[in-house]
Amino acid sequence: MDISLMGFDTPFFRNLHHILEATDDTTTNNKSSNAGPTGAYVRDARAMAATPADVKEYPNSYVFIVDMPGLKSGDIKVQVEEDNVLVISGERKREHDQEEKEGVKYVRMERRIGKFMRKFALPENANLEKISAICQDGVLTVTVEKLPPPEPKKPKTIQVQVA
Repeated sequence: MDISLMGFDTPFFRNLHHILEATDDTTTNNKSSNAGPTGAYVRDARAMAATPADVKEYPNSYVFIVDMPGLKSGDIKVQVEEDNVLVISGERKREHDQEEKEGVKYVRMERRIGKFMRKFALPENANLEKISAICQDGVLTVTVEKLPPPEPKKPKTIQVQVA
């Protein structure tokens, strides 16, 4: 796959693409070897590298913003895994429409299809009970409220008795 067609023609993405392609070759040619990462790991790494996100911290919340053009809410899954890990995942499927039945074919296909995923480690002050997700105009916004700061402990005064 030519990554320059996808708009990822930077040194970082070229190196990442090269590493992932080399890893894919070794896992398909030598499946019994434990030398490299598993196929699931490589698939997850590709999905994560191709899903950019912005993260903002506000005084009372954390906000995760991910572009999801053309996806329906049923195609997107937002979960919290063990150890406070926020996972945004889903799948963009190729459109099967009437045009394909009429002999229309793609000349160029640049929009990404397939699975996507991002994982974010949430800080200790994230309130896992107050998470909301809204997808509007192709942009997913996940808001994680912060827990209120703990009240400072007041020093305990111990009365000294005279012996």
